[in-house]
Amino acid sequence: MSMNRRTAVSGLALGLAFAGLSRPAAAAGKVTLDVLYNMPGFTKFHQPLAETFQKNNPDIAINFLAPAANYNDGQAQVLRAAVTGSLPDVYFSGYNLTAELVHTLAPRHQITDLGPFIAADGGPAFIERNFSPNMVALGQVGGVQYGLPVNASSPILYVNADLVKKAGGDPEHMPDTFPALIALAKKIHEMDPKVSGMAYDIAGWPDDWLWQALIFEQGGTLTEGNKVAFDNEIGLQALKYCRAFVTEAGAPTFDWDQARQQFGAGLTGFMVSTPAHVQTIEALVGDRFALKTSVFPLDNKAKGGVPTGGNSAVMLTQDKAKQAAAWKYLKWITGPEAQNVIVRITGYLPTNKLATGPDYLAPYYAEHPNVKTASLQADKSLPWAGYPGGDSVRIWRTQRDIIGTVMRGEVTPEAGLKQIVEQTNALMK
Repeated sequence: MSMNRRTAVSGLALGLAFAGLSRPAAAAGKVTLDVLYNMPGFTKFHQPLAETFQKNNPDIAINFLAPAANYNDGQAQVLRAAVTGSLPDVYFSGYNLTAELVHTLAPRHQITDLGPFIAADGGPAFIERNFSPNMVALGQVGGVQYGLPVNASSPILYVNADLVKKAGGDPEHMPDTFPALIALAKKIHEMDPKVSGMAYDIAGWPDDWLWQALIFEQGGTLTEGNKVAFDNEIGLQALKYCRAFVTEAGAPTFDWDQARQQFGAGLTGFMVSTPAHVQTIEALVGDRFALKTSVFPLDNKAKGGVPTGGNSAVMLTQDKAKQAAAWKYLKWITGPEAQNVIVRITGYLPTNKLATGPDYLAPYYAEHPNVKTASLQADKSLPWAGYPGGDSVRIWRTQRDIIGTVMRGEVTPEAGLKQIVEQTNALMK
């Protein structure tokens, strides 16, 4: 998912603690878990949740390592640590990179199958009580449960209700297909050429989350074996939409930050972004216009879905005492109480279905309907896929450049798809 929603970690003592340089002395019989997460901004929920966990489990200490800047950097750090034998005990792995992590670490017996721990805690009943099938699948690789889902983010619409109403639309019931959405955006743009009907800043996004969204919403998939699976009408339609965003809706080819600023200024009808931006965008908008959020449109109602960004907690330690402690920590961070805290801080959708209940998020959602929107499409959440071969980052940068040329009209969607398919397949070999 987006790698920009974070703040700097400040304070010398805090920095030393997170760097593992001021590890607390372990009391006799006390287990210390070295924990690595991505995004320094996630400190704002990891730290208080760890403190609560340690109060409830005084025999376990959580020692945070310095957080990685983003999922890609965290992945590289863990893979290096696997070679040197200095792996953290618990790691928060980006969904789209977990398969690569497992395929590298599992043959070396450096990552733990959570199946036995789940079985000891009630097996299928434990899973059914806490997670929807789509959500728990985010932590699976090859049918094995290696992680439990912690953060989850799927794309939503941010809507300038005033502009939508002026164009004859209903901000409470936004179009639920892309053709209808683009048609509404075109009306908004035609009212005032200085106003963009919509923003879909895929050509400036740091990962392929928004690209996968255009594939998945049509019922498509990312790969089949070692080849792309969208070398068809689905991939072509996705690129035609990208071009139509510009030619019909007047969408700018901004990066995510520029698009957000323009939307906040009242110069965009609606934009697609992560639910983690809700609080930021609400602050940008202020009382300038009425702000609404809406679910992501799906052309294919039966098979379509949305890619789920975020991370799952995986257990890397092979020490039995640490594994027992780590399992307690994984259950805590993915449980309803912790998810209640995480959602209120980040705006993400909860990974634990109990967290939406009256004792947790239900009152908050009633007061903050813009945050609730993401949870309404939880049943359409699909795994954020990665590419075989471990070169997903380079593949997306290549794809993004080509998508940009299509949006700017430098190449046709047909030619762009041919380039994406050929170059992606080559990079997967």
